Amino acid sequence: MNHVLRGLASNAALPPELTDRLIAMADEDVAATLAGRADLSRVQAVALAARVADSAVQLVRTGRLTAADVDPLARPDAALALLERGSGTPEQARRFAVDPLRERRERLAACPGLPSDVVARLAADPDVRVVAELALWTTPDVAARLARHPHAEVRRAVAANEATPPAVLAALATGEGLPPALRCLVCDREAVPFVHDRQCGRLDCDLLPGASCDGSHESTVHDMHQAAIRNPATPVDAVVGFAGNPSMLLRWALAARRDLPGEASARLAEDPVPGVRADLAANPAIGDALIRALAGDRDPDVRRGLAHNPNVPLDVLTGLAGSTRIGSTLLPRIVAASPAEAEDLARSSVPAARMLLALRRDLPAGIRDGLAADPDAKVVKALAPHPGFTEAQLQAMTDRHGAQVAAGVAANPDATPALLEALALRDVPAKKALRAIARHHRATAPALLACFQDSRARQAAAGHPALPPQVIVELLGDPDPQVAEAAAGNPSLPPPAMAELVPR
Repeated sequence: MNHVLRGLASNAALPPELTDRLIAMADEDVAATLAGRADLSRVQAVALAARVADSAVQLVRTGRLTAADVDPLARPDAALALLERGSGTPEQARRFAVDPLRERRERLAACPGLPSDVVARLAADPDVRVVAELALWTTPDVAARLARHPHAEVRRAVAANEATPPAVLAALATGEGLPPALRCLVCDREAVPFVHDRQCGRLDCDLLPGASCDGSHESTVHDMHQAAIRNPATPVDAVVGFAGNPSMLLRWALAARRDLPGEASARLAEDPVPGVRADLAANPAIGDALIRALAGDRDPDVRRGLAHNPNVPLDVLTGLAGSTRIGSTLLPRIVAASPAEAEDLARSSVPAARMLLALRRDLPAGIRDGLAADPDAKVVKALAPHPGFTEAQLQAMTDRHGAQVAAGVAANPDATPALLEALALRDVPAKKALRAIARHHRATAPALLACFQDSRARQAAAGHPALPPQVIVELLGDPDPQVAEAAAGNPSLPPPAMAELVPR
């Protein structure tokens, strides 16, 4: 891989004539970068696809090539990419529907807007994997027909399709009104009863670990039930019975249903598996009484899940913040806090609760400025990137809390060039602060040069347009290929230096 040429191919300031020269000599890595350029013309896209065949798919997916530019015989993957975008032609779809390669028919089956004759042919494909892929993405009427397919793998896919009619999904979940499946992938290949070894060493085997069949296709039926439970279009009445199912995976899937009734929620709240209770705790469908009960759960994952519930009362959330590691995550309930609730949180005696509020980036000036003077470094660290602070306020944060808040201050969009320089030129600068400075749009050349002492900051700084041009040119030969690549992609790289990098 030529990192310098790949970096140059991404350079926003690359002149069109140099883009043409890069296309003419591009390898796969350079072509992949060129294909992502926003200024690539149709002529250049066609030339790039002719130079590196694999780039045609990417160019199709970014809208640079159309059906008129793609020969399905010469570029089948690109033609399929057009169909996946809904931009292919019916003739192309019909061609792939009879393609001898199963993988191509399978990709076609997932494409939108296929002609009805193509859908009919795919639904009757001799390889059940093609039919299952169609079932996963097809329209409601076709999904309803495929729900009666004799193969359990197809029914599993129908159960996962959100376009499947609710009544059909209910039938798949309960088994009522449908004839039993006759086959599955396991009994297609093995004499039953059979359980696939989880440590199977056969190179030609693609059965899932633990797949089993005793004649009832149990592992596939289990997966079908799980898909139906996870499908929001499945009526909840058809799946609530799984709350007492022996399968942990089915109970776990049910715990996340956003329409879960109270009786099922209460049963799942007593589940012996912490993961089930944790997903239930995060579910906005549960009521206040259950929320308060789960707040006392001994498992930290359950309490952490509850903190992410958008309906958790603030007094419960405050208690959780003081007893559970929630992390520096902006929680839905904090986002939705009213101005009065935000005032209460800002005055909380629990530092972790104030920190959660400080993660918001739309705080009123009064609350923002009050938290800026918080005595707890964790609160100020979370608040430091908040826009609207003056240079004096940001400097005061740094003076009080030092390296603990330096990275947050350096990431503040209103940090001044002088402040960024001061942070970068400290006797012992914080590494995370250097990395933030290297990405800051206001960083100056002295600050960026100071960032070179940290390897990760050096890479970011090498691509910063404020870096002196002569330094950028020197970095093209840096021993770290990622730094050299970033320098080649720097828009401040002088055009003569760009031209010297591209062989004629």
